[in-house]
Amino acid sequence: MKHQLTIYYEEFSSFSELSETERLMIEKASVICEKAYSPYSSFNVGATLLLSNGEFISGSNQENVAYPSGICAERVALFFAGSNFSNESIETIAIVSKGELLKMDQILSPCGACRQVLIESEFRQKRPIRVILTSQDGRVVVFSSIVDLLPFAFGK
Repeated sequence: MKHQLTIYYEEFSSFSELSETERLMIEKASVICEKAYSPYSSFNVGATLLLSNGEFISGSNQENVAYPSGICAERVALFFAGSNFSNESIETIAIVSKGELLKMDQILSPCGACRQVLIESEFRQKRPIRVILTSQDGRVVVFSSIVDLLPFAFGK
């Protein structure tokens, strides 16, 4: 039996087309992106969450010479929110990057581990998390749920 999977997303040529809150999230993610510790890849990533109480939580990638010991920006922000704001749901995550790992017009997408942590957060809070992904030249892709990035999630 053959099945088809359809994913919907919005694409914007510039983040100036987004809401004021979404632009603020990208700005905050860009600021924290500059604080990444990435001496091995020279690729910085910043992520900002918007919580249901209006709070913003940001994180940047933190590398380690013992490669698996590092952590992505998305998980830094998600784990901080889970530890410190466990009663608040995550409304949106905005992710930005800076470095030569991707071309200027390429959209950075969360790695598999981050997708799994995001989907677990979505399952736990029983509501979708809006995902805003950006390119270094300002193009934006928006998904209404992490399920669109990980349709066959582990554990569900």
